[in-house]
Amino acid sequence: MAAPEPPPPEGSRPLSALLGGIAQAAFHGNAAVTDELLRGQLYPEAPPEEFRALRAKMGGLLQSIASADMDLNQLEAFLTAQTKKQGGITSDQAAVIAKFWKNHRTSIHESLINQSRWDNVLKNMNWRVDLKSQLRHIDQINTPVAIVEMEVGKNGQSAALLCHLRKHQMKGSKKHLKNCGPTWNRSFSVWSSMRPR
Repeated sequence: MAAPEPPPPEGSRPLSALLGGIAQAAFHGNAAVTDELLRGQLYPEAPPEEFRALRAKMGGLLQSIASADMDLNQLEAFLTAQTKKQGGITSDQAAVIAKFWKNHRTSIHESLINQSRWDNVLKNMNWRVDLKSQLRHIDQINTPVAIVEMEVGKNGQSAALLCHLRKHQMKGSKKHLKNCGPTWNRSFSVWSSMRPR
């Protein structure tokens, strides 16, 4: 059984909360998290210029770590270099930053990816090929029909697209998308209306 982690140093809780506040403001777009709020809640005793210096230093480090999407080995090397640098960070601060990044890396990375998208993305796709076994005209029996369902969207919006393609339409030509039936056309209109102008 692994030994329990030692309790965090006394000053690590405000620093961890500061990193969380910086991440909320910088990566998740939370405008309610201001420097004044962070100082008042976390470092009320600190002089304003001292807090600004700490906030700028931690914000810069977090920005560097997030923009490189550092794995744990890269992070360890980066933080070790920062502790050896004159005017850098302490080993306790490095430990807090490492723990914070380990816990929040995925959510910060996903937020940065979502902010960098300019258009809709494909969220899900299903397809199948059906064979008709009973039809009014004998020449249409055993004709393969491809059914494609796609879900596209951006930032919580999405629309389902449904298309039926018959054998003679499966040539990859875009003009056949117009002949996919009312469900496709209706969904395509919804999807088109979501696109930024």
